[in-house]
Amino acid sequence: MNHSGSIPELTNLNWAGVLGQETAIEVLSQLILSNKIPHAFIFKGDEGVGKYNLAIQFAINVNSFYLPERADYISSQILSLTEPYIKYVMPLPKGKGEVESHGPLEKLNLEELQELKSELEKKIKNPFYKISLERANVIKINSIRDIGKFLAMNYSDVKFRFIIISEAHLMNEYSQNSLLKNLEEPPEGVIFILLTPYPELLKETIRSRCWSINLKPLANEHIIEILTKYFQVNESIAKDVSPFSDGSVTKALELIENDFQGMKDKTISFLRYSLGGKYNSAFNEINKFLTENDSDSIKLLIKMIISWMNDVLKNRLNLNDYYFESHKETIIKFNSRFADTDINSVIKKIDYLSSTIRNNVNLNTICYNLVFELASLTHRF
Repeated sequence: MNHSGSIPELTNLNWAGVLGQETAIEVLSQLILSNKIPHAFIFKGDEGVGKYNLAIQFAINVNSFYLPERADYISSQILSLTEPYIKYVMPLPKGKGEVESHGPLEKLNLEELQELKSELEKKIKNPFYKISLERANVIKINSIRDIGKFLAMNYSDVKFRFIIISEAHLMNEYSQNSLLKNLEEPPEGVIFILLTPYPELLKETIRSRCWSINLKPLANEHIIEILTKYFQVNESIAKDVSPFSDGSVTKALELIENDFQGMKDKTISFLRYSLGGKYNSAFNEINKFLTENDSDSIKLLIKMIISWMNDVLKNRLNLNDYYFESHKETIIKFNSRFADTDINSVIKKIDYLSSTIRNNVNLNTICYNLVFELASLTHRF
């Protein structure tokens, strides 16, 4: 998309609202400054790394750069998801008696519409909020067809219009084919942004028409900042959970909601029993855990055990920044007694155990092996 007219002298783009995506920011900034902005993008990255927030800030920066005299007004419209500046498309429930000829909201009942309004208000207030609507597991074809109606309307006084499609991989084949028609010849000034962790689920013909922008997992300090600023999470809890979040705000929140501190305590208890050779207690602990949790929780438990062992390695190298900072004395004590144990070998074996979970290997067998691998650090068999 080559915008006519001279490039404004203002080159101070503002990305203050975006955390931890320096490479993506650099690419998008260069596109804005070049006066050649593509008409379609795919923002790809894990859930909870800020794809939506980056899309909103990109839309604001484009308008602020080319229309500085209207920047404040347009920014407020974008932040509130107001058409025609932003059209936001997302998975929606199917209404009773709904067919493709209906509008995307036409057959939703009052309760569903109120829930949608409430969720959108939360998203507008907090760009990292994950919208949750019951039965909203697909992007309906009538939502995509509604884009065509939006594009057909004449907004000659609006220089840029952004269409943000959240969870774009949830378009079925019919929806993707419908979108493809819009991508082929969009009106001047229209920019599509597809957000997804799974770009491979989009048709190649769609991907080939879009610039791909990769988002990285967030650093721990950015997870902490987002949790405390946007979700009012206690800072100490945010610091505790961030190393286990895989750089995802969504994952961090799920951990907090599923009693992360309790999981951490269980990890320490299980480690003490296993390392201390108290096999019955260790087996009882893990069996109780199995009855109360699913396979994903077992993976998390193993990940936390590996994190504890990485702390042991850090201590041997006189490094700080522990995962289990509150149990630092236990780590030091372990190293004073078992300084020559081959931690790396056990980490590899336990990591392998975790990888077998997705192959439906018996969880009891995995957990028993886990106990014996940990016990091998302090006991010879």
